[in-house]
Amino acid sequence: MPRARKTVTIRDVAEDAGVSLQTVSRVVNGGPNVRPQLRDKVRASIERLGYVPSLAAQRMSGSRSYIILAINDRERTLADWRDRRGTDWVDQMLLGGILTCSQHGYRMMVELIDTHSDHVERELGAAISALQPDGVVLTPPHSENRLITGLLAERGIPFARIGSIAPGPGIALTMGDEGAAHLATSRLIELGHRAIGQIAGPAQYSLSGWRIEGWKRALGEHGLPSEGLLEIGDFGYESGTRAARALLDRNPDLTAIIASSDQMALAALEVARDRGLAVPRDLSLISFDNTPIVRFTQPPLTAVDQPIAETVSRAVEQLIARGSAQPDDGVIEVAAALVERSSTAPPRVPAPDAV
Repeated sequence: MPRARKTVTIRDVAEDAGVSLQTVSRVVNGGPNVRPQLRDKVRASIERLGYVPSLAAQRMSGSRSYIILAINDRERTLADWRDRRGTDWVDQMLLGGILTCSQHGYRMMVELIDTHSDHVERELGAAISALQPDGVVLTPPHSENRLITGLLAERGIPFARIGSIAPGPGIALTMGDEGAAHLATSRLIELGHRAIGQIAGPAQYSLSGWRIEGWKRALGEHGLPSEGLLEIGDFGYESGTRAARALLDRNPDLTAIIASSDQMALAALEVARDRGLAVPRDLSLISFDNTPIVRFTQPPLTAVDQPIAETVSRAVEQLIARGSAQPDDGVIEVAAALVERSSTAPPRVPAPDAV
């Protein structure tokens, strides 16, 4: 019979490094008063022995739980999962959060809370009481729900607000939505487009307004109009279909559309096909999100790549480092990028009228 592998304990690390148990505990828990040389020595022993700190032991060592809680919108998340829509917001959130938490000896947990529910305070309160997190990451629209932010501030729990720059407690982070919309619009203008529509997201998300502002700013800088070129959707496919139809009905000379989600961009692509418009020959399309599905459409969609993983990673780092729910002076912006594919091209030059 093979012998069971011996579990490496904190005592093993202390003996290997030649230090006290208290010193190892302070290094593991990020405590003060440890000389850099000793800290490096302990970390080398941890790495060599493959020691994994017990979460329960860490929690017993002080007031911290070593848990970061991420809150996402229940209704939209469950709908995306059930319909298998190909969105990867939660995947990217976990990628950034889990990796960063593990680097600091923390664990990330995710709770789905319905931001529209009358029981939002009860649901969030139950999660907080059960997990006692050291910090909370709020994603839109929770990041702008005052019931939620007020409850966390009242309980003294540090939290990060992604997609919110409103004054108040918490660490504010954005993904540069206004700049991203300006970048996408400017690129279309560089290609020669002069009639550029936008299908924006719902007003309950501040980022929807930021994207409208970036689009308008780029158009204004080149003396191009925005009137009649804006439609509002809800990030979903059906709303994108309605918005694309309205834009094309109202603007026969429209040559480009920026959609505020991949689902709405896919809808615009289908509307264009139904009308006999070739993408990008007759209509250029740019999407936000850059979820995996846009790489496999025909043609593959140019998209604004939102740095979800990096933004959540930054939020976790800030929560662990600051440990404070007090208002922050600045907004942390993690800039998005434009990934160009085959759905954008210079507009087609109309053929001269036959003589």
